[in-house]
Amino acid sequence: MRLPAPGQALEPVRLARREPGPGEVRIAVGACGVCRTDLHIIDGELPAIRLPIVPGHEIVGRIDALGPGSTRFRPGDRVGVPWLGGTCGHCGYCTSNRENLCDAPVFTGYSRDGGYAESAIADERFCLALPDAFDDLHAAPLLCAGLIGYRAWRMAGESARVGLYGFGAAAHLLAQLAKAEGREVFAFTRPGDSRSQDFARSLGCAWAGDADAKPPAPLDAAILFAPAGSLIPAALAATAKGGTVVCAGIHMSDIPSFPYRLLWGERTVRSVANLTRKDGEEFLERAARVAIDARPVPYRLSQANEALADLRRGAFDGAAVITAG
Repeated sequence: MRLPAPGQALEPVRLARREPGPGEVRIAVGACGVCRTDLHIIDGELPAIRLPIVPGHEIVGRIDALGPGSTRFRPGDRVGVPWLGGTCGHCGYCTSNRENLCDAPVFTGYSRDGGYAESAIADERFCLALPDAFDDLHAAPLLCAGLIGYRAWRMAGESARVGLYGFGAAAHLLAQLAKAEGREVFAFTRPGDSRSQDFARSLGCAWAGDADAKPPAPLDAAILFAPAGSLIPAALAATAKGGTVVCAGIHMSDIPSFPYRLLWGERTVRSVANLTRKDGEEFLERAARVAIDARPVPYRLSQANEALADLRRGAFDGAAVITAG
């Protein structure tokens, strides 16, 4: 299922099955998560890197071919392919263990074809071995929603009370991890979204309410998954002195002006960009230990446009996952 141009529906196309190049592997796709970043690409909110493009950057599958010099995996191994699909390896960011900020990155489903397909090519160095604890449907959402949530969680510091703004695919995974680690979680949803608020409470959130509501106690940190810049002043107002507001999305609407008093008190606003392979290894180990449940909502590959439409209108709790069948 390929995007011909921004603003258009995905089109079913039959492409020749590629052979992997040096250092690459070919993967028979079992499942691919549907991420809000896919919507940003389809809507043209992110600059076009390559068109047409096969979206999808939460890929789970088994390797069925190795390219020249590929030795890390064997045919039949099950792997995951995340958003960060490659880096230059020699810029200042790469050489200082900040590959997520690489000056010449490769992004799965954005600058190279992704997982809305029966087969995908990936750089073996950026594939992740997957725990046996998760089947394909439950593993796929961990590869972006889970990983970005985890990186944002790390940037929030040792926060005893954390607020999650936008309770979708990433927040419901992070809420489970935070609860398992003894943190108190407050969930902020679209105004009047009682279904998502009930869902948050069912996962152990101590409180759930509207995004513009005042929580029952000040937050040590807030993590914004909703791509609405207007939530930053609200999150700052809900955060205690010394707290951190983390913007976890790759795209966000403009941030409105706000009074300095909301930032004063050594509060911090910071963003999270992409992920690292270390993030992936750490998070997958923790996710298996905690037994995080991604609550997957399955769609067939031919239903990719339907899955995206349902994500856009918030039709489900959990995470949409496309299966290759």
